[in-house]
Amino acid sequence: MTDFLTLLKYFFLGLFQGFTEPIPISSSGHLEIAQHFFGLDIKGLSFALLVNTASLLAVLLIYKEDIMRLIRNGLAYITTKDKQAESDFRFIIYLIIGTIPAGVIGILFEDFIDMHLANIKTVGITLIVTGLALWLIRNLRGRKNDAELSYKDAIIVGLAQAVALIPGISRSGATIVAAMGLGMKQETALRFSFLLYIPVSAGGMILGFNDILTDPNLSEYALPYTVAFVASLAASYFSLKWFMNIMAKGNLKYFAIYCFIVGPLVYFLS
Repeated sequence: MTDFLTLLKYFFLGLFQGFTEPIPISSSGHLEIAQHFFGLDIKGLSFALLVNTASLLAVLLIYKEDIMRLIRNGLAYITTKDKQAESDFRFIIYLIIGTIPAGVIGILFEDFIDMHLANIKTVGITLIVTGLALWLIRNLRGRKNDAELSYKDAIIVGLAQAVALIPGISRSGATIVAAMGLGMKQETALRFSFLLYIPVSAGGMILGFNDILTDPNLSEYALPYTVAFVASLAASYFSLKWFMNIMAKGNLKYFAIYCFIVGPLVYFLS
């Protein structure tokens, strides 16, 4: 039977991952940090897959209207060539293109990343890199909206998402930095970033489903995993809502400062 302290640790792991998933400070990096300082060594990918699935559900809930509009207009353009639906159809194509780099690199280098880069020292360094990237674009105010995106934009943001497979490089941070660097409005950059997260996260969930089913710890840790899942879902939802307000106000510099503080501390204290 799982003791209360273990449940509490997994609850905070879920909160940690969920709160940091939408904001540009790296959820994977903070999950490594939390496990290190909680004295937990969670083997395999099933736990990370579960809490990331919780974050995916939160993103789907928040962007459900955009998703339904894209599906509706995408189908309308395919069936009737409705010109009013063309921009949404192109947006879907850009999301598909943007998903490819992370999918390919993830399949090819997943084992290498897990073996050589998934450690606390790497997280300390890459948090500093994330901070520098955020600092560089902190004052950018783009003009490009959803209808003005291009294939080049999709490829560059997709490559940025692939770089974020390295623990400590924030996925939302990398994609938003790339999107704003390409001249996108904050709202467009945020929407493209999180809609791009959906196929990558869903693909990882599908590919890793067997890892969850064959996890030898699943029966013993079913309750802690469930607690972490619920905590991650709630934290992801409220964190993304909060981050949307932050983006509207253009206060990304505070996340950069946070990374500049936490990165060196993690590196030297680990």
